[in-house]
Amino acid sequence: MKLFLSGVAMILVLGAFMSIQKTKRVIFFGDSITQAGVQPGGYITRIGQLATQAGSAAAFDFVGAGIGGNKVYDLYLRLEDDVLAKSPDVVVIYVGVNDVWHKRSYGTGTDPDKFVRFYEALIKKIQAKGAKIVLCTPAVIGERTDSSNELDGDLNLYSQMIRDLASKNGLPLVDLRKSFLEYNKQNNAGNKESGILTSDRVHLNDKGNQLVADEMWKVIKGL
Repeated sequence: MKLFLSGVAMILVLGAFMSIQKTKRVIFFGDSITQAGVQPGGYITRIGQLATQAGSAAAFDFVGAGIGGNKVYDLYLRLEDDVLAKSPDVVVIYVGVNDVWHKRSYGTGTDPDKFVRFYEALIKKIQAKGAKIVLCTPAVIGERTDSSNELDGDLNLYSQMIRDLASKNGLPLVDLRKSFLEYNKQNNAGNKESGILTSDRVHLNDKGNQLVADEMWKVIKGL
């Protein structure tokens, strides 16, 4: 009887240990910024380094699912194959730049009402699979600090819509728009259009990748 109880206790302890050690698969879902995030120096790679520094690398599996030029509609179309089929525990949605940028550059952006509807549809389908969700606001399309970037107004609008979706659905938010604006106000005294956190007004340089990694890790490590 004692041997039996000892065996049961061991199984329970082992089960609890395995449960604690379960690796969380975190999928980063987005556009070209996320596509580049898995490269050396990219923000996803840097998040992995932060996890290693924190002694929790074994607790996470970081997966990039970014495609250049994607808008929220594109994310919705490939959600099943590129995200849900991989059984994520957490999905980080980082989209919005092209929905704004392409309206002006190609005439193929996303109107505000459609942006919200597709974003809500993404949230519902991911939640239905039992995965947690982290929302991110788009950072910048131009780094000038005097509100003279051509698309500042639209980018602020779309960022606020994402903040509202996070609040409405009780989801964690990584407010990159706010973080980038604050950083540039402190570090872009020359009011440069790029070169502070981006290489070309949109895509991240080394400092931009590190800032995104730092801000996302603050949220991800607590999930």
